[in-house]
Amino acid sequence: MEIIIASNNTIRLNFLMALLRDAGLSPVMLDQNIAATEGNIGMFPRRIAVAVHEAAQARRVLQEAGEA
Repeated sequence: MEIIIASNNTIRLNFLMALLRDAGLSPVMLDQNIAATEGNIGMFPRRIAVAVHEAAQARRVLQEAGEA
């Protein structure tokens, strides 16, 4: 797995997950549990990761959407 983005903005992360899925990729969100445990105060950003062989395409999708 390769991390392609990290953020504390849950709305943006959910949008990016949908964007990547629509592009036919299989993203996973990491660190959801620690973020919930710390009360969502923003200390631990959540990360989106994709398989290594999908990383270049994922970055391209994010760049084309102006989210890179």
